[in-house]
Amino acid sequence: MPSQNNFDPSYHANSVRRVHSIAKQMSPPAATSFSAEVVPQAPEDALFGLMRAYRADQDPNKVDLGIGAYRDDNAKPWVLPVVKKADEILRNDPELNHEYAPIAGIVSFTSKAAELILGGADSPAIKEKRVTSVQTISGTGAVHLGALFLAKFYPGTKKVYLSNPTWANHNQIFSNVGLPIATYPYFSKETKGLDFEGMKSAIYGAPDRSIILLHACAHNPTGVDPTLDQWKEIAEVIRAKNHFPFFDTAYQGFASGDLMKDNAAVRYFVEQGFELVIAQSFAKNFGLYGERAGCFHVVTGPSPDAEKTITRIASQLAILQRSEISNPPLYGARIASTVLNDPKLYAEWEDNLRTMSGRIITMREKLRAKLEELKTPGKWNHITDQIGMFSFTGLTEAQVLKIREEAHVYMTKNGRISMAGLNTRNVEYVAKAIDKVVREVQ
Repeated sequence: MPSQNNFDPSYHANSVRRVHSIAKQMSPPAATSFSAEVVPQAPEDALFGLMRAYRADQDPNKVDLGIGAYRDDNAKPWVLPVVKKADEILRNDPELNHEYAPIAGIVSFTSKAAELILGGADSPAIKEKRVTSVQTISGTGAVHLGALFLAKFYPGTKKVYLSNPTWANHNQIFSNVGLPIATYPYFSKETKGLDFEGMKSAIYGAPDRSIILLHACAHNPTGVDPTLDQWKEIAEVIRAKNHFPFFDTAYQGFASGDLMKDNAAVRYFVEQGFELVIAQSFAKNFGLYGERAGCFHVVTGPSPDAEKTITRIASQLAILQRSEISNPPLYGARIASTVLNDPKLYAEWEDNLRTMSGRIITMREKLRAKLEELKTPGKWNHITDQIGMFSFTGLTEAQVLKIREEAHVYMTKNGRISMAGLNTRNVEYVAKAIDKVVREVQ
């Protein structure tokens, strides 16, 4: 220790450091490990933001054309009559319990789901035992399981080509599992239809053995589908480049009202011997939005060892499923299984599908007719040319924001509308609002 008459700066500096160290040890710990620098605020999901704004709007004439769920002519959710009957059957089943489902799901559900998308028990893939199916958390879970499987096991070019535009979740799902994404042209702003040549050219230009994500029917968000002849040409391009098809099907039967028409593209690819995967949702066509019933299917190519191949694939899918969600949920799958396995209920379900798709088709016709009656600038045939729940109207972002502000009509910024949000009481109001904004805002 220095004498009182000799000042030692280094000694006093060390003392100060010791005091600071002690004080630091005695101070309370940081309130969180997850500061704003570590976990920044994520941007609000565009659709949820649109829903929030719609709900907060007090205008009595407001119209919600953003939500991707079926609404009846009273703008109310519709519980399918056949779903009510299946629910009654389940509730009165004395053997029903709430034990875990098998890891791969309820076999009575997954087997019929495979038949549904592949065209029946006579599908060559089913007859040759080269299909394996896993129950998933709706279509989103099916896409995710497929992405995981391909990220881990696909030996080709691990890049996924998505249509431009596509369902927003596609981008995030594949990116989250480490699969890079690219796009191919799909929607033509000029024709408001399919950019067929651009699509084919981009797929042909992709590196050999790339993964090509295809919407089986009722393309989300555009409502634009290839014709069957165009699907055949797409298949030729994919075969020429040895690409791997990944079909996402969320609207079978809901799009046209015809289950076989809506799975025609998948059936064609399977009949041509393609190895492929399918993500399948039962949210829209059964109205089971919150029950999350879906399936993921792998179809191998024809070969003497196809059954052994599918057995190995099934074993790996079970491991992926176990690590991601464990056992899948029961209720939605039980409802669908009850209907799919009962011929009378199945026929009633087909009638329910025709009711939903038919109402949407009628709304398309009424909206187009009113716009043409008003002589709204531009052509509006694309409203009826497109199919399924959604339509790309062709409205610009400026027009979308203006129609929301003035008419309280809510749609996504890219001009996509949910046709299910239209009904006999609001379709004329919406048409007049579109007419006004098209004339006033460029």
